[in-house]
Amino acid sequence: MIYADNAATTKMSRRALETLISFNEKFWGNPSSLYTHGQNAKEALEQARRDIASLINAQPGEIYFTSGGSESDNQAILSAAETGKKTGKKHIVSTAFEHHAVLHTLENLKKEGFEITLLDVHSNGIVKAEDVDEAIRDDTCLVSVMYANNEIGTIQPIKEIGSICKKRGVPFHTDAVQAVGHIPIDVTGDNIDMLSASAHKFHGPKGVGFLYVKKGIRLSSLIEGGAQERGKRAGTENVPAIAAMAEALKESIGKIAEKTETLVIMRNRLIKGISEIPHSSLNGDPEKRLPGNVSFCFEGIEGEALLLLLDDRGICASSGSACTSGSLDPSHVLLAIGRVHDVAHGSLRLSIDDTVTDDDVDYIVASVKEVVEYLRGFSPIWRDLVSGKKEFIL
Repeated sequence: MIYADNAATTKMSRRALETLISFNEKFWGNPSSLYTHGQNAKEALEQARRDIASLINAQPGEIYFTSGGSESDNQAILSAAETGKKTGKKHIVSTAFEHHAVLHTLENLKKEGFEITLLDVHSNGIVKAEDVDEAIRDDTCLVSVMYANNEIGTIQPIKEIGSICKKRGVPFHTDAVQAVGHIPIDVTGDNIDMLSASAHKFHGPKGVGFLYVKKGIRLSSLIEGGAQERGKRAGTENVPAIAAMAEALKESIGKIAEKTETLVIMRNRLIKGISEIPHSSLNGDPEKRLPGNVSFCFEGIEGEALLLLLDDRGICASSGSACTSGSLDPSHVLLAIGRVHDVAHGSLRLSIDDTVTDDDVDYIVASVKEVVEYLRGFSPIWRDLVSGKKEFIL
């Protein structure tokens, strides 16, 4: 099997798994308890907090542990909205290709009277910092722009956006779920006020993540019932999972330079090979993207069939189309960068890690070529395109 869907989830690293097991055996006490066994768990919890903070240039007191990226996104956005509401600021700036954890939260805030500005994403999948600047108003209470897109992998000008928000006095949140552990992040240098992360995206366990909140930013609690996480997230902390997350992040960041060099070479080979398919197109900027992300659209096919046939060949991949989750609607991300519906349906996302070999890349390219040709062989849309009844778009 060739696993090429690391943007969906990653395999837990051996070090993270060993930490999870070890801490379940040694530090299973409740960190809120006063006796030694509980306090040992408390110290393990705080060490993980210190480790994670140091890896993104934050202070330990600015790290809050959560269940993952979606909860972190919700808490950041709703906290900013609550603060804004108290001061008469009910306008939020975000983008049209955010993760649904952001977009759905914003939709709910619209029902409460908030005005939401979703910035257009340009064809290269990059949000322009000047567009953010122009969108900010006197009543803007938050700007939320993802660090790297989860489907097409494009990396946004976060430092520039953060600088603009700092200058304009507006809190800046970034959903960095796809970026943390894969590219260097400095929350202080990038002028980030809040940042969301999820452990299972960087070879840690599922069900745990963290939210960075800069000192001075007011954070509201989503979950009531206890004083954990300084009163901002009730519930007994999952110390083994948190420790495993910290270990996974240390490991990932420790080899970013080496891993990036390898992945960029593999990624570019994939892009070059798949680009040879007629009427195909890379989604997003070819350079300003995550090292292991490759996203393509193919005219005349359906992405779901492509995924199933690649699975038959032992390749795990995903599609930008939401049809795989029971919807016939194409990906909102691909529509946001200007792909038309018919083209957006025929999409493929490959997200590789450093375990992929040269032979794996060759096999993936050959398989994608074969499957696309096979699917086009009995596609009525493809026949209409070839016969001239319809015009090619790609």
